Amino acid sequence: MQGNCLTAIPSFVAEQLDYDALQPRFSLIAKPPLPQMRVSVIVPVRNEAEMLPKTLQALADQIDFEGNCLDARSYEVIVLANNCTDASAAIARQFAQQHPQFQLHVVEQTLPPETAHIGQVRRMLMDEAHRRLKGLGQRRSIIASTDGDSQVDRQWIAAMRYEIAQGADAVGGRTVTHRAERAALDRATKTSYLRFVGYRYLVKQLEDYLDPDPFDRAPRHYQFFGANFAVTHETYALAGGMPLVPTSEDVAFHQAIVKVGAKVRHSMLMRVTTSARHKGRAALGLADRLSQFQTLGQRQQSFLVASAAEVRAKLLVRRDLRRCWVQATSGHLRALAPQRLAQLANRLTVPLTELHEAIEQSVTFGELVQRVEHCQQTMGMWQQQWMAVPIEMAIADLRLCLHQQRQQALATDARRGLGGSRPCAD
Repeated sequence: MQGNCLTAIPSFVAEQLDYDALQPRFSLIAKPPLPQMRVSVIVPVRNEAEMLPKTLQALADQIDFEGNCLDARSYEVIVLANNCTDASAAIARQFAQQHPQFQLHVVEQTLPPETAHIGQVRRMLMDEAHRRLKGLGQRRSIIASTDGDSQVDRQWIAAMRYEIAQGADAVGGRTVTHRAERAALDRATKTSYLRFVGYRYLVKQLEDYLDPDPFDRAPRHYQFFGANFAVTHETYALAGGMPLVPTSEDVAFHQAIVKVGAKVRHSMLMRVTTSARHKGRAALGLADRLSQFQTLGQRQQSFLVASAAEVRAKLLVRRDLRRCWVQATSGHLRALAPQRLAQLANRLTVPLTELHEAIEQSVTFGELVQRVEHCQQTMGMWQQQWMAVPIEMAIADLRLCLHQQRQQALATDARRGLGGSRPCAD
């Protein structure tokens, strides 16, 4: 293997400088933001004439936790109708006229085919939101993202503001599908979808026991989707902006903010309901996943996922990597026993010299984990240890593993004279 796979990932400092240097000198919106604004909500839209009125109404009807209407001057909504062949833009403009107090800005553009993808559109919107918020000079103002086929809960903005006030740099909200649309799915597709959601939750619960996030503690979920996330405008710039990828831009952005050390909260309070249609507007989104489930159901095949054994091994080795990282950042990297570091490199299936170098050079733990995962994918040795299994088997094994962890936690608490069965990392 040529080169150093652990140091192949570019430095986030360079990304930040590139982002600052490449900031557009033009704006999508001529009207300046109100001085009271603290949240800028972006909504990419392509041919959503049927759902858009409900999307906009939900954003206009925001309340606080006491049930009071939010000050309409405290947030704005930016809709970018791109490459639409329906009345989406006209519907949004009509809504703005009918709700003059609602700070709604409508932009209509036709992008070239090669750039008419969700990564480009969400980047354009978030760059504009960042420019407007930064110009107000307020710290920790919020860029929030949803989609034209989704309806936010009435306390959506209140929830994100609460989580940011609690110290989060970014928040991924809970995204669920419309009940009626979910009920209309065929049985196999609906069953596979619910199993997949359950599997992802079980993985997070096991993580809470074996390698809990120091900031993002239970209860939480696993999602960070384009239809439901928020980020401070400072963190957005630090991460280098929205990655210009044609698909899965939300996944790429989540990786970018984790890499720079952002505190990410997966909030149960911040909820959005989205479409369960089979034909979506963006590739590799929920619609494609549902279509995949439908195809597997028709073929009577199981959806394959990482086994419980692989999930557990990954969490345990990441926990030990985290402990080495904490020791290294405390200035004691040289005090790490060579045998211990060699054992860790062997368990990670990465070269010892490169692991040592990556620990020294990574600025955040998130960056270190991504370097290691990049090397694992490049070398392929980690994957050779494991075999994907039917999701039904993985769920059963994860439940058993969680039961064992809870029993261990109960026994530990009993020895310490404590009550309950809280997640622990023992």
